[in-house]
Amino acid sequence: MAQSFAQTRRKEVLLAYALLLPSLVFLAVFTYWPILRSIWFSLHDVLLGDPEMYWLGAENYIRLLEDRLFWKVLGNTAFYTLTTIPLSIAVALLLAVALDSKLRGMAVYRSAFFYPVMIPSVAAGMVWVFLYAPGYGPINEALTTFGLPRLDWLYDRKWALPAIVIMSIWKYSGYFMLILLAALKLVPSDLYEAARLDGVSGWQRLLHITVPLISPTLYFVIVIGILHSYQIFDYVYVMTQGGPADSTNVLTFYIYQNGFQYQDIGYASALANALLVFVLGVIGLVAVTLGRRVHYLGER
Repeated sequence: MAQSFAQTRRKEVLLAYALLLPSLVFLAVFTYWPILRSIWFSLHDVLLGDPEMYWLGAENYIRLLEDRLFWKVLGNTAFYTLTTIPLSIAVALLLAVALDSKLRGMAVYRSAFFYPVMIPSVAAGMVWVFLYAPGYGPINEALTTFGLPRLDWLYDRKWALPAIVIMSIWKYSGYFMLILLAALKLVPSDLYEAARLDGVSGWQRLLHITVPLISPTLYFVIVIGILHSYQIFDYVYVMTQGGPADSTNVLTFYIYQNGFQYQDIGYASALANALLVFVLGVIGLVAVTLGRRVHYLGER
């Protein structure tokens, strides 16, 4: 009997590994191997298209620490992350709560708010270049209508990065909204009814009932948002090319510049590894701080 159980168990384990094998091979080839190659390249002087490599050791990382532009780019990336994620999630949560009703026509509104997510990033960037145009852009026309001064937006060092942040909030809020809307469906309606009978306001119900009960989903959305924010490239490439004066230059675009414009693969690899460490550090910090505040249904 024990031998038969052991054989059955062994077959189940072999079947599990067989089913996991394609995914493991994919991860090894397209994720782990490129990371190892990037670490190896970062220790060498490597030029794009040149088969020769020259050992440098830690010189690329020393150069990185002494690179003032790297620290500026890192600051731009941090600003983009710290503004885009909270504002996008706040907008998404308010939209999800507003659309979590049984009124007629809500499906149309949900589709409308989700539609920006489906627009290709390059196309969305080109649309917002037109909207931000200083001479004829609709946004400046609207500002003029309300008696406000026109802004150069993408051509002003003070406004270029906030302009990309605004566009990113418009682009990703619908995606987060859809995830949060699904989470709201799992919140027991009895809790809202009891709170309403006790005279609890809508804002208090949101803070003390909705947010705690969907905190696992909020935590997931925050992590996804962090990963999205450090992958920003296409908007910068299409809208500003990192300008003006590197005010919108972010880590991914700086990696692209060094790797493909300056053809310095070694330094670009060091930058990519720094980005990986920084993202892992941020996610770890979020896990230690916000992860402990997540409330799961059924826990005591």
